[in-house]
Amino acid sequence: MSRLTRQDYPLGQKRTDVLFTPTNKAYDDLTLEAALKGDISSKDLRISPETLIMQAEISESIERDQLGRNFRRAAELISISDERILEIYSALRPNRSSHEELLAIADELKREYQAFENAKLVEEAAEVYSRRNLLRIEEE
Repeated sequence: MSRLTRQDYPLGQKRTDVLFTPTNKAYDDLTLEAALKGDISSKDLRISPETLIMQAEISESIERDQLGRNFRRAAELISISDERILEIYSALRPNRSSHEELLAIADELKREYQAFENAKLVEEAAEVYSRRNLLRIEEE
């Protein structure tokens, strides 16, 4: 499939042929009738990483690069539990983590989840927090 552009947006109207749920159900199969028959579960209603990547491509095609990066990071986060995401979010708050702890989170994101864009964001936060004295100070 070629990269998507502005002409493909919105995907739900113009490119339903490329939209699938994480359970591999086609977008067009997500109907009220299917829901009433019990053919759709809550897992079918989640967005897939592939759909987020497609949204990133569309954003980047109109020079909305930051939005594209956000979609790409979101796609990486889908495989991480909600609980772990909240723990990482909390660790990223100023004065909550040491430099080493943030780098360990970045390493975990790369190693366990192949979430390289998110790891880069955490590494950048560690550096910025270090420069701005926003890291947790260890008591001796």
